[in-house]
Parts: sequence; structure tokens; C-alpha cells
Amino acid sequence: MMIWLTIILMTIIVFASRHVLLEPKVPIRLSQKTLTFLSYSAPAVLTAIFAPIVFVPNNQLDLSLSNPYLVCAIVATLLAWLTKNILLTIVISMGLFFLL
Repeated sequence: MMIWLTIILMTIIVFASRHVLLEPKVPIRLSQKTLTFLSYSAPAVLTAIFAPIVFVPNNQLDLSLSNPYLVCAIVATLLAWLTKNILLTIVISMGLFFLL
């Protein structure tokens, strides 16, 4: 019973917070400083997810070129920067990862 109560309460909290910020009829507007601050959240979260995978693949720091995660991350970064094509970047870097 406690698990169901927790799930329902968290659902209500998530829905309410997103409804308030995303519904255009709600008269809450965020300041430009707040919007700028929030624009950094996605890169911060993605970095927190991929950094341990790329740099610490076997519970040990590995910055060598024998680390396939690091090699493919470098290739993907360069491809994304040079081509600005998301699909090409994903296909080539994943293909390289499977080859390594």
C-alpha cells in the first residue's frame, strides 16, 4: 500500500510541476536569468550520464586509445562539430563502436 501511495504522490508532483511550467494559460513566466540557468541543465545531466561510461569503463580511469568508448566519443564529437548532422554522427560513431 505504501508503494502505491508513493507512486501516486510522485505522479501528482511531476504532473503538477510540468503543468505549471508548460501550460500556456497558467500566468507564470520565468525570468530571462532563470531560463538561462535552466538551459544548462540538459548538458549537465547528459555529461553526468556519459562521463563515467566514457572515462571509467571498467571501474578504472582509462584515457588510452585502447578504450573504445573514448575513441568513439572523440569521433562523435568531431563529427557532430564538423558536419552538424545528428543522424550521420550517430550512425558512424555507433558503427565504429561495433567495429572496435
